[in-house]
Amino acid sequence: MATAREIMTPGTECVGVDESVLSAAHKMADLGVGALPVCGKDERLKGVVTDRDIVIKVLAADKDPAKATAGELAQGEVVTIGADDEAQEILRTMRSHKVRRLPVIDGHVLVGMVAQADVARALPSPQVGDLLEALSSD
Repeated sequence: MATAREIMTPGTECVGVDESVLSAAHKMADLGVGALPVCGKDERLKGVVTDRDIVIKVLAADKDPAKATAGELAQGEVVTIGADDEAQEILRTMRSHKVRRLPVIDGHVLVGMVAQADVARALPSPQVGDLLEALSSD
């Protein structure tokens, strides 16, 4: 069975906790991604900020994206997957936390991101269908 390290997208860039949401949005656009891990000054993962977070929690809330920080959006539990965890664990974690992207860590070091699309390419169709159903339901 494939591991997270084998199916992830490596070389994931972080946005700093003190960087503005506007800066995070520009970085997402430049990289062509919909989510960025948020890292602290200690280089440890603090959370993930998504394009949806920016729209709902900043723009729709009439907050200034140049003043709001990525760290403000990265509140709550940080959900990750270990680099050597098998694909079944990725599926379980995505299902149970209802997330479409997972930061991949090796120890405490961010080594990549695994997205729903990565899982879809790596696993048989029935498992992918189960994941999509789980993530689409309330």
